[in-house]
Amino acid sequence: MSESKRQQKFGRLMQKELSEIFQRDIPHLFKNTMVTVADVHVSPDLSVVKASLSFMLAPNPQLLLDTVNERKSEIRNMLGRRIRKEVRHIPELVFFLNEGADYAAHMDRVISNLDIPPVAMEKNTSDEEE
Repeated sequence: MSESKRQQKFGRLMQKELSEIFQRDIPHLFKNTMVTVADVHVSPDLSVVKASLSFMLAPNPQLLLDTVNERKSEIRNMLGRRIRKEVRHIPELVFFLNEGADYAAHMDRVISNLDIPPVAMEKNTSDEEE
């Protein structure tokens, strides 16, 4: 089922604010890793936000996700301070890894390692005779 316009608008707001929190307020958690909020899904009642995170240049993305989940209440408080005038209730946050980038890189490696012989061009002898 597709998200309503209200959910989409709220999702865009959450994606923007979470991105700013990760990049400006708590970048020390990630050291040299760039954090991207790849996708956000919002429950119909706007009480739960599921955010897909991508960690660029991270040797162990799962460890960083665990760190984010440990600091979830702190992140939610920061979010609340940012959006308190725009919403009535601050949503619960659920974070998970975005596997899309890893899957795309894996498929690139698979395709580049394929051994496909070149196609030989066949001459059409009937064209030459006419």
